[in-house]
Amino acid sequence: MKKFLAVLVLLVIAAAGFVVWLFWRMADAVPILNYHRVDNHDDNPSTLKVADFEAQIKFLVDSGYSVITPDELVDARQGGKSLPKNPVIICFDDGHEDFYKNAFPILQKYNVRATLFVVTDHIGMSEFLTWTQARELQASGLVDIESHTMSYKDLTRLKGDKLWDQIYGAKQAIEWALKKPSKFISFPEGKYTVAAEETAKELNYRAGFIEDYGLTASKDDGFVLTRIPVQGSNSQTLLRFKLRLKGAPIFSPLNRLKKSLASDGNESIADLIFIP
Repeated sequence: MKKFLAVLVLLVIAAAGFVVWLFWRMADAVPILNYHRVDNHDDNPSTLKVADFEAQIKFLVDSGYSVITPDELVDARQGGKSLPKNPVIICFDDGHEDFYKNAFPILQKYNVRATLFVVTDHIGMSEFLTWTQARELQASGLVDIESHTMSYKDLTRLKGDKLWDQIYGAKQAIEWALKKPSKFISFPEGKYTVAAEETAKELNYRAGFIEDYGLTASKDDGFVLTRIPVQGSNSQTLLRFKLRLKGAPIFSPLNRLKKSLASDGNESIADLIFIP
């Protein structure tokens, strides 16, 4: 019994030490939050209720977080510029009209900046932004509109001109319509290849974005940056938000393990791993 207790204590100490190490190694990392939709009518995991989104923005402001831009993060990584205390980046994918109607007024209320990645072929379609709305958002100084590709294709299935068209076409549309550089790209569904990354670099994008629960250290030199997905349509939304924000150093490796187990056919074991 004593031997069992000793082993148990050692395991607990080792686990605690590992957790401390995870947080220590990411002490200067920047959380990049990624949203999709803010709406009271749509009930799916990617949609956040309006009140829940405001509660999260208010929490960030009241807790002393400094909302920075992707440009500021890349400047810090490449040029050694200092970042403010408790930096965080807010992103949205897709370019749905509910961003303009529901999220943007909250950003204005709290004077918070965000980056909106749009699918340029979807602009003007039902439930998506118009270019007039996009120009208003860009002119506000609070929203920077960037690329989510031209028509939301799986980039891992594209090569040559088709890949180039998706990445360059969106950049060209944004720069023509908004009269400003397009410098960042969000890869659809977080899928990309070396060719997609190299094409984006060739077109002078400063960084690409995916979702993976991770954090981005200010000294990292990688082109692809990970973002923490913010989900809705569940209970304790603010608590889950805080757990994802504060616990990213833990949940990032746990999420990778969960995905690996599921892909290997061990869904029952994967289901035991808690991700808020």
